[in-house]
Amino acid sequence: MAEAASAPSPSRAATGDSEFDRDTAVVRREPGVYDIDLSAGWTILGAVNGGYLLAVLGRALGDALPHPDPFTISAHYLTASRPGRAVIRTETVRTGRTLSTGQASLFQYDDEGNEVERIRVLASYGDLAGLPDDVRTTAKPPAIPPYEQCFGPADGPDPLKDVSAITDRLLLKLDPATVGWAIGQPSGKGEMRAWFGLADGREADPLSLLLVVDALPPTAFEMGLKGWVPTVELTAHIRHRPAPGPLRVAITTRNLAGGFLEEDAEVWDSEDRLVAQSRQLARVRLA
Repeated sequence: MAEAASAPSPSRAATGDSEFDRDTAVVRREPGVYDIDLSAGWTILGAVNGGYLLAVLGRALGDALPHPDPFTISAHYLTASRPGRAVIRTETVRTGRTLSTGQASLFQYDDEGNEVERIRVLASYGDLAGLPDDVRTTAKPPAIPPYEQCFGPADGPDPLKDVSAITDRLLLKLDPATVGWAIGQPSGKGEMRAWFGLADGREADPLSLLLVVDALPPTAFEMGLKGWVPTVELTAHIRHRPAPGPLRVAITTRNLAGGFLEEDAEVWDSEDRLVAQSRQLARVRLA
């Protein structure tokens, strides 16, 4: 069992009444078309975080499709999204007994009022509650020190303080082995590990896991690189409904080449279950 007994228990926002839920809420204009104001609270360097966007589109697809839970969702990030008005257009591709598949695109507007596509996703939804309990795996939870031995933005220098609004929405405690970048001493390894929660105490669910897989600082920071690391493509698999309590997130990069790197993420719950996985391709700026 995860060693999280010392983790704080803030007053918990109920699912459906938290900042995350309010900021990912979509309004159905007509069947398959949804409006939203993307919140500035989920940005880094002025661009809207890719995991938040994935959750926004995931919420719209959850309304459009007959099954409740995202099983797999693949997103291509076409242009950077900014806070403000956006429209989501969804299409049901196929509906089956156990899975339904749909696609969705998010559009914003240029200075002339024309729609500009920001992100396009293809997803399959099902019912996590209906899956069998049989688990056969060689995967193991990440070895992260106890919560009180890890570091958050308030525990030392925070290079992202003035450029990362999303940090205030999260309760992150980073493994000390992956915070060298914050003091100018990156390890050179493509690794990032942390305890994760939402700042208002809302418990994780399948939709919020779409945020979690892209919410940690980029592994590029620990590789000695700086600046924005925009996502090109991100695929997330939701494997189980998470148990209450803090999550553990481990992200690794094995290959940086040609100005692109991959990030492989695993998310584990308080009962040592692998609840989400993802892989993304991202750009980096090389000196």
